[in-house]
Amino acid sequence: MRLSTSMIYDQQMRGISSSQASWLKVGEQLSSGKRVVTPSDDPVAAAQAVVLGQAQSQNTQYKTARTFATNGISQEETTLQQVTSVIQQAQTVVVAAANGTLSDDDRASYATQLTGIRAQLLNLANSTDGNGSYIFAGYKTNSAPFTADASGSVSYTGGTTAITQKVDANRTMVTSHTGSQVFMSLTSNAKAEPDGSTSEANIFNTLDTAIASLNTPLASADDAATTAASAAIDKTSRGLSNSLNNVLKVRSELGTQLNELDNLNSKGDDTATNQATEMSGLVDVDYTSAISSYTMQQTALQASYKVFTDMSSMSLFKLNG
Repeated sequence: MRLSTSMIYDQQMRGISSSQASWLKVGEQLSSGKRVVTPSDDPVAAAQAVVLGQAQSQNTQYKTARTFATNGISQEETTLQQVTSVIQQAQTVVVAAANGTLSDDDRASYATQLTGIRAQLLNLANSTDGNGSYIFAGYKTNSAPFTADASGSVSYTGGTTAITQKVDANRTMVTSHTGSQVFMSLTSNAKAEPDGSTSEANIFNTLDTAIASLNTPLASADDAATTAASAAIDKTSRGLSNSLNNVLKVRSELGTQLNELDNLNSKGDDTATNQATEMSGLVDVDYTSAISSYTMQQTALQASYKVFTDMSSMSLFKLNG
């Protein structure tokens, strides 16, 4: 077989181009820090990296969701801490107002205190977060959940579904309870009325009972009126105790969830670390190996240049030029 000058030239150029491409590829890996820059570099590793990347994105999304959940739960807990304090103040006033020797002026003074406490509770029940959304309105966050009619009676007009957040692949938790769950509900062990009927669940109605009774003069009242007034105070006392227990139950749930979120964050951080390590093993360059390969490819390229130069000076080229 005869070898033409052009054939030898083409073969040498292909060798140089191949060596140069290999050398540049290793250089790209060293500069980028990635062994797998394109899927063709390692199809199997590239495919695994895509799946792992999706898992990393999901883990990051859940971490963000837990941040929002923690903020929402913390805001509710802070508000309910204040609610707890206000209810306890009301209990103190009711206990003092139960004294049967009080004058009508003293009773009216206690009624005024309870009216102020009721206003505080209503304000807390209509609390908003930093974005102006109502905390206890469920998904109807744009309007106040508690409203008062012309007579002053308070009712809940917020959403009926508590706000939830998916914080992990298999975990969804309540991040904001509805106002009805907090201020108008009773626990399963709530104290019943003496006649066996269910106690008042609406804390505002509970306070209204005592306020109305304390504003009623007893100086010239008969025994029936005095007994009714005492019964009203007793009813308010039971109602406040039940409402406080319900608020504490909600707070206990919130505290448990905050602890759970801490655990989920710790787990998520461990998962992120493991995923990053796995991803590095798939696509990151091994610098020791890459530097060695870079040196070898550079030597091979230099050798290709040398061979081409030497062959170009042979007589075959000159005779057939």
